[in-house]
Amino acid sequence: HPDRLHHCLVRQLLGLRPQDTSEGSAYGPVHHWGKAACHPGPLQQAVSEEGPKNCQRPQPPHRHIRAVQCSSYNSYPFMGRLYEWEPFNEVSGDQRCELNCRAIGFRFYVRQSNRVIDGTPCGQNETSICVAGRCQSLGCDEYLASGKVMDKCGVCGGDNTACKLVSGLFQQHSLNKVGYHKIVEIPEGATKINVTEMVKSRNYLALKSRSGRSIINGNWAIDRPGKYEGVGTMFTYRRPNEVTSTAGESFLAEGPTNEILDVYVCNQSTSMYRNTLHGQSGIDHRGNPNQEGYDPAGGGKYPPQVPNNQVPAVQPPERQREYNWKLSGATECSASCGRGKTWYTIFRCVHRLSHEQVPENQCDSSTRPSSQEEPCNLQSCPAFWDIGEWSECSKTCGLGMQHRQVLCRQVYANRTLNVHTSRCRHLEQPETTSTCQLKICSEWQIRTEWSACSVPCGVGQRTREVHCVSNMGDFVSNEECNMNLRPSDNENCDMGPCAKSWFFTDWGNKCSAECGMGIRTRGVLCLTNHISSLPLEGCGHERPTDSQVCNHGPCESRIEWFTAPWSQCSTECGSGSQQRAVVCLMKTDEGFNVMPPYECSSLDKPLNQQSCHLKPCGAMWYHTDWSACSKTCEGGFRVREVRCLSDDMLSSEGCEEELKPVEREECNPEPCVPHIDENCRDKYFNCNVVVQARLCVYDYYKTTCCSSCTRVAHRQSQHRALS
Repeated sequence: HPDRLHHCLVRQLLGLRPQDTSEGSAYGPVHHWGKAACHPGPLQQAVSEEGPKNCQRPQPPHRHIRAVQCSSYNSYPFMGRLYEWEPFNEVSGDQRCELNCRAIGFRFYVRQSNRVIDGTPCGQNETSICVAGRCQSLGCDEYLASGKVMDKCGVCGGDNTACKLVSGLFQQHSLNKVGYHKIVEIPEGATKINVTEMVKSRNYLALKSRSGRSIINGNWAIDRPGKYEGVGTMFTYRRPNEVTSTAGESFLAEGPTNEILDVYVCNQSTSMYRNTLHGQSGIDHRGNPNQEGYDPAGGGKYPPQVPNNQVPAVQPPERQREYNWKLSGATECSASCGRGKTWYTIFRCVHRLSHEQVPENQCDSSTRPSSQEEPCNLQSCPAFWDIGEWSECSKTCGLGMQHRQVLCRQVYANRTLNVHTSRCRHLEQPETTSTCQLKICSEWQIRTEWSACSVPCGVGQRTREVHCVSNMGDFVSNEECNMNLRPSDNENCDMGPCAKSWFFTDWGNKCSAECGMGIRTRGVLCLTNHISSLPLEGCGHERPTDSQVCNHGPCESRIEWFTAPWSQCSTECGSGSQQRAVVCLMKTDEGFNVMPPYECSSLDKPLNQQSCHLKPCGAMWYHTDWSACSKTCEGGFRVREVRCLSDDMLSSEGCEEELKPVEREECNPEPCVPHIDENCRDKYFNCNVVVQARLCVYDYYKTTCCSSCTRVAHRQSQHRALS
């Protein structure tokens, strides 16, 4: 039944469940729009199989249908708690007919249902609705999938012949007065309106309805770029960036308009300049543009259009005046919004029939109407973005950031207040952060090599020059460079330890000669010791020997000057020496006989010793002599200092720890023997009884049993020392 079907659709649009049969619900009462208001038509095709018929669309509820559907889940817990839900529309095209809801105040959304209710809008505008989970386009004739769209003239399914294109170019070399200058009149019914300033100037475009309402830039108030509603359509006002862009201002509207519009240029300066405007619009046959100086297609005034259905004017009686006063304008409204005042003060003397303007002396001055005051711009002022100044760049050089405050504000009773940002959703929100770069950063440069160390031995310092250099190569203050990246201009330098004690290695294991007398060596250095508690003195003049004789037995005899092979190097690494035997032998039939060296004096005697260097030793352990023992008896200890030194005799960590010589050892373990006095003897055989009776404290017994009492006293002193 049509009434029942209509009632069901209304309940669906309101988000009510089918079982809710009462007239009231959580979403308010169900209001019927009349039994005869709508029969099964385009909107009902989703729930009715009857053929499409002409149908008026029911008025939607005050809340958007998606908001109603999302809010129906407010009373259902999600993840253990309740949320308030609002529509989330930032989804891909194939998800537009799903019910995606966002938790208010949180940064997540949930798909509450795979389908929204049939009839829910799903496109950028209200021409597409969801039917059976699919987004389908609604034609301008209110039928699904009809394919009909509005043509340029605003006719549904039209062929663009119901109107004609009117375009022209306004050129004025000079505007002599500061203020508003009328450019062109746009008649009622105009569509596809486009008025664009061809080149940027210091002036502003302005738009005003014939009824006196200022739409854009009226009453000396310059509006921000954005969308403005008036005369039945929405105007998009654009003003490119005043610094970076060279394009001029413009405003566009789809139309159609329901009132005559006047286009103005608001002149900001009396200086001479060229102002060029281009305008075009599709004009309904019912009206025509009319304004002096407007040059359609670049030449001549546009001839007035006469409608085809115009009724011939009736000739007035002869008694009527030939010229009359005609109201042709009013002052600007005192306020662009929020109720202002305007005065009708502009009257012109015109011909009664043709309405052509004539000199004012042709009209009766006594019949000239007086000024009238009327309210204007009663609409509430739109919210706007109040933009603060940019902060200083976060960095003095290089890429930084700057910030500014952007507030949504609205005028109420001549007071400007901060309002919620949702009030400014019709405007594009300006950026609150931006990158900035004042100049290219300077950089650190090292201008010299390291200087010599400040001390000849030990630890000192060396320096070098480090400067902050600009991108032009000039020295600048250090603050212009990043101090965290500054190279060091001084550092410690170790010139090796200063001499104080003799350090030497163990004797080498190899003899310089394989046979006979040879030499083995060790390393000896005078270095500063690091153990201040050692009882060591300065190096002094008695340097420990670094070589000693070694003998591996006699060598075999040879004739004439006989040179044996060079012996092994006296050291496994570092600088050492090699030995070889050189003897004078005489060869006979019986063999070889050793001859005295002078027998071979006429011959050049080969060298018997030379230096050798097999390889760098690397790090090796060096140590000092042992200190004196801490005790003369019953176990003491002595110490020495051990260091790891490299080939260039600098401290190193490359020695093998398991080969490190010990730095402390026990000494003098023998027991302490008290000095025996030959005169201290026991005079009685039973002095042990005196000791047991503890009579040694008396001088008589100390003398009579001297030996026994002395031994007891010594044992007691040792016991007290141990305890």
